[in-house]
Amino acid sequence: MTSSLPASVDPQAIQEVLDGRWAHVRRDARENLRDPDFAPVYGETMQEARERVTRMAKKLADSGRVGLGFPKEYGGEDDSGGSVTSIEMLAFGDLSTMVKAGVQWGLFGGALQLLGTTRQHDRYLRDVMSFDLPGCFAMTETGHGSDVQQLRTTCTYDPATETFDLHTPHQAARKDYIGNAAKDGRMAIVFAQLISRGKNHGVHAWLVPIRTEDGTPCPGVTIGDDGAKAGLNGVDNGRLTFDHVQVPRDMLLDRYGQVAADGTYTSSIENETRRFFTMLGTLVRGRVSVGGAASSATKLALDIAVRYGDVRRQFAAPGDDREIVINDYLVHQRKLLPALAQTYALHFAQGELVSTMHDVQTAVHRDGEEIDEARQRELESRAAGLKVAQTWHATRTIQMCREACGGAGYLQENRLPHLKADTDVFTTFEGDNTVLLQLVAKGLLTGYRDTFGSLDGWGRIGFIADMVRETVLERTAARALIQRLVDAVPGRDDDVPMLDRGWQLKMFEFREKHALEGAIRRLRKNAATEGMAPFDMFNDVQDHVLKTAQTHIDRIVLESFVAGVDRTANPGARQLLDTLCDLYALATIEADKAWYLEHGQLTAGRAKLLTSTVNQLIKELRPHMITLVDAFAIPHEWKAARILDEETDRQEAMAARDADVRVEAEGSQASGGSATDMEVAPAQ
Repeated sequence: MTSSLPASVDPQAIQEVLDGRWAHVRRDARENLRDPDFAPVYGETMQEARERVTRMAKKLADSGRVGLGFPKEYGGEDDSGGSVTSIEMLAFGDLSTMVKAGVQWGLFGGALQLLGTTRQHDRYLRDVMSFDLPGCFAMTETGHGSDVQQLRTTCTYDPATETFDLHTPHQAARKDYIGNAAKDGRMAIVFAQLISRGKNHGVHAWLVPIRTEDGTPCPGVTIGDDGAKAGLNGVDNGRLTFDHVQVPRDMLLDRYGQVAADGTYTSSIENETRRFFTMLGTLVRGRVSVGGAASSATKLALDIAVRYGDVRRQFAAPGDDREIVINDYLVHQRKLLPALAQTYALHFAQGELVSTMHDVQTAVHRDGEEIDEARQRELESRAAGLKVAQTWHATRTIQMCREACGGAGYLQENRLPHLKADTDVFTTFEGDNTVLLQLVAKGLLTGYRDTFGSLDGWGRIGFIADMVRETVLERTAARALIQRLVDAVPGRDDDVPMLDRGWQLKMFEFREKHALEGAIRRLRKNAATEGMAPFDMFNDVQDHVLKTAQTHIDRIVLESFVAGVDRTANPGARQLLDTLCDLYALATIEADKAWYLEHGQLTAGRAKLLTSTVNQLIKELRPHMITLVDAFAIPHEWKAARILDEETDRQEAMAARDADVRVEAEGSQASGGSATDMEVAPAQ
């Protein structure tokens, strides 16, 4: 088939676009974190893995690369975007080391920085950064994970002693799955209900010593070990319970809520719910980091699978003795190329998200501005949605890459089993994905309510469904460009080529608006049902709510990809990314083809054309598969996959054998012999 793409594209031109705003952080990691100590080790015991990862954490601290997100006055760089980017790069190595670093400097250090005050920063922050004070982030309880607002641990203030009484009332309130707790942590940031003068003021956080210098648990603190897990064996997850532990008043992280010596509680945010979400919103960096780390693991898996598929041969074509490279099979391309396209799309969406997070947090911390609640809510919603998309994509894609490498993909030495085991938990930590989808959807419903009126009145007043179609979707990237492309689409969709970017965007927008409209219609119907409990009203439409969130995420990811293509200056790189963007858009529509058919957006004929167009795009992109993974610029040392070295050696041996055959054939023909009569020795 003919292709409009150039014969070759410089992967470095694509890499420059992918590296983006924090290219210097990525470059520094590639140049200076090639130490083999940071690569995964196979076959360790849990104890060996934990000891090694602790050494690596200290080595990271000594390198000075952990301070990007911390204030300059303590040796940091006030660069929260750079901090997330550094975690993304660390995730190409041993994921236990990445998680250990995330716990120490992202969760523990980040909570101290963002919820604490100067007094606490002066006392502890430098030791946190140097790893002289290993710490934990003790939020999750055995009986309460996603519903943080209902944590059962209590911290009750006693004016007589000017201390808080921290207590675990029952085993369901035990702090569980806490990184750094089982072995290394000497202090924990503990989230609990603040009670003073007989009133509960909601969830707050305290700095609580859990071990002495010699590793002995502090009085009243019981430490348990979660033991072996499916993956991340180098992370010492543990359990914490507190039996009336006395915590000094000044250990309350009191940026958003203060307790005076006499027990008087004050806060700049009077509403308890608003205060709670403001506090948690400042910690969004952890969720953004998890999504980015999942994408790094996905890129690594695709890099291994694509390279293996370009040298692994299986079955010969009729009349040809040479076996076919498995990347030449359409069914193999159908696995790898749409996954590559989605990985690129999510990379650009992550870049937009990190930039937004950095700008929002920098404005607050550098300029002393009040938090812009609308921007903060939008940031949290996007962080939640992209974390869902990236971690579920990682789970699916790493499994697919494992299968694409056959039996070799099942061997520990080829990295894929490690990636699969270590990333599996990403779908449930920093927020369970299903719960996060509901958070995204509730944000969309709230936005609709704010625009068109209270949800409460829908059962009593006329509802105009067309109003939803007039809702202006919040653009997340390249707003003017996206609007211009959508506006240029003619009225009859059947007349529009499927490779028209405006048509693709319009299809994503229609699906999101229609899903939102459907959810609202069902909510309105339930609101009009006499005697229906509020829980049942929402629970009855939960399936539709999740669909709404998913379509919203898909739309903002596509917009980010379109914006990334628009920023690409190199003509060849731009053309290749544009085609890859087509594949992401059309493969996403194809995956939900039944919905589009049901809702009249595709005819049967257009649905068939859609599949053939996806196949055409895949064939055009086939020659560029290696280029697309080369552009990830993952150093060979980070891959730790023996399969890549073995297959390169095998390919070189096969090439040498073929060359010998040609030379012998030419010599035989020159002397009058027949090449077909030769006996060819097998390659060694």
